[in-house]
Amino acid sequence: MDYFFINYGLLLLGAIITIIAQIFVTSSYNKYKKVKNKNGLTGFEVARKILDENGLQNIHIVEIKGNLTDHYDPSRKVVRLSTEIFNGTSIASTSVAAHECGHAIQDKDNYNFMRIRSKLVPIVNLSSKLGYLAVFIGLIFSLFDLAIFGIILLLAMLLFELVTLPVELDASNRAAKQIDKLNLLENEEKDYSKSMLKAAAFTYVASLITTLLQILRLFLIATNSRD
Repeated sequence: MDYFFINYGLLLLGAIITIIAQIFVTSSYNKYKKVKNKNGLTGFEVARKILDENGLQNIHIVEIKGNLTDHYDPSRKVVRLSTEIFNGTSIASTSVAAHECGHAIQDKDNYNFMRIRSKLVPIVNLSSKLGYLAVFIGLIFSLFDLAIFGIILLLAMLLFELVTLPVELDASNRAAKQIDKLNLLENEEKDYSKSMLKAAAFTYVASLITTLLQILRLFLIATNSRD
């Protein structure tokens, strides 16, 4: 009975954390996308100013579809901004555009955690697929050692989440510094921007915790099946 509650308790806790994080960032984004920045700058203009100021004239800024699909592509040297961010003149547009430029500046500075994360991507993609497969087969055929091996492979996901967190926090810090340095927002608006960036950072903390709980749950299932 204790195992049952612990197992499903971890599953439920992970789901709750994920939902709360998503609600937090979505509500924050929806709030600040309604607040126009007094300078009237679009996300594209904000990104261009930050990139040019940091000697990154070679970085292109392109518009993409979707909601909060914004990202920096280090392999192609492109900042991709969703339509709402690209054309918007809100606090949210300024914040998200500046954050993605923060990643471009990290790339220029050879930020260690960003380099490590990039190298981990192919490893995590492979180890996660093999890990889940090994755990599944191990549990189905009562092969405890195989299941544990699969769980060890899944630890690569946890490592990736651990490395991602400082990358995202640092990008937000760089974004705030650029916004302040270039006077892209008024003083009160800067506080709004920091609030939104903090909300976005919370999603990465939640992702880390959820991944940890997921791996712990699989370990408990494996040990219980062995008993």
